[in-house]
Amino acid sequence: MVGTILRLMGQAYDGKVLEELIEEVDADKSGQLEFSEFVILAAKFIIEEDTDALQKELKEAFRLYDKEGNGYIPTSSLKEILRELDDQLTEEELDMMIDEIDTDGSGTVDFDEFMEMMTGE
Repeated sequence: MVGTILRLMGQAYDGKVLEELIEEVDADKSGQLEFSEFVILAAKFIIEEDTDALQKELKEAFRLYDKEGNGYIPTSSLKEILRELDDQLTEEELDMMIDEIDTDGSGTVDFDEFMEMMTGE
């Protein structure tokens, strides 16, 4: 049944891989997945899909601000973005945020720095 449910979630695995996945989350080693164990198994795929979707959306957003396709956006543009997200931020707070995000002090933010800022990872 687990294989069928995973296929419905868009995840297809052969028997051996499926057995390994089940064994990994079968905490009580009963050979069956209780609901809580199944939730752990399903969450692995949901989190991965959400992360992939988020990264795709962030790449698209980054591309919109990287108008010239250089692979970076100037920190001045990033400051404008942050100001739009929260118009209560002071100039000093914005500068502090930019300093924290632009870790290499280049005056630009590449996708990795942008991703870290947006996800906190």
